[in-house]
Amino acid sequence: MGSCDSCLVRNRAICAALDAKELETLNAIGRRRELHAGESLIWEGEESILVANVIEGVLKLSTGTQDGREQIVGVVYPSEFFGRPFGTTSNHGVTALTDARVCVFSRRDFDAFARGHPALEHKLLERTLGELDRTRRWMLLLGRKSASEKIASFLLETADRLVEPGCKVHPDAHATRMTLPFSRQQIADVLGLTIETVSRQFSHLKHEGVIDLPSRRDVVILDREALVAEAG
Repeated sequence: MGSCDSCLVRNRAICAALDAKELETLNAIGRRRELHAGESLIWEGEESILVANVIEGVLKLSTGTQDGREQIVGVVYPSEFFGRPFGTTSNHGVTALTDARVCVFSRRDFDAFARGHPALEHKLLERTLGELDRTRRWMLLLGRKSASEKIASFLLETADRLVEPGCKVHPDAHATRMTLPFSRQQIADVLGLTIETVSRQFSHLKHEGVIDLPSRRDVVILDREALVAEAG
């Protein structure tokens, strides 16, 4: 595994809580892994044997229904942690939405390391509570919001988690450009909408001058305040 010193997300990941000697120890039990879009790393219902930090790319957390349909239940972005430490079974699968690079640890090795490093356990707790807050907001989005509010909320959430300050900035200094890791159909599945509704709402926001759509996957947020208002 490469040195943690050169890691792109070193200062934002859970390992930011560790000193140089602790990082060296953690480095010794981990390895880097490249994933292609569509490649799975963890499977639902199987023994939890891996945990990982995302260095680059975006991955989805998904679960299957009895009739074979897939439901995306979460998305993991650079610097975020996934897997089930201190657990035995994976409750969802993890698959790369884009080409990705991850820092992978054996779950047992990571559990043993975390037990001896309270600062890392504290970071894990902070991340878990943050994910719980996001899940509660998502319950509100799915249960109470209209289609237009859902799309606006989705774009804001994606921008806040995907676009780093100073990165992918549109020529307009007040606009932010991002490349969505989702297809229109995946957005529809995540939000409980039809693909036709998703397309209509994107077109509506573009017509109103709130966003621009340079390509099928690229979105430019031109008026964040308007998008926040649309999100309710």
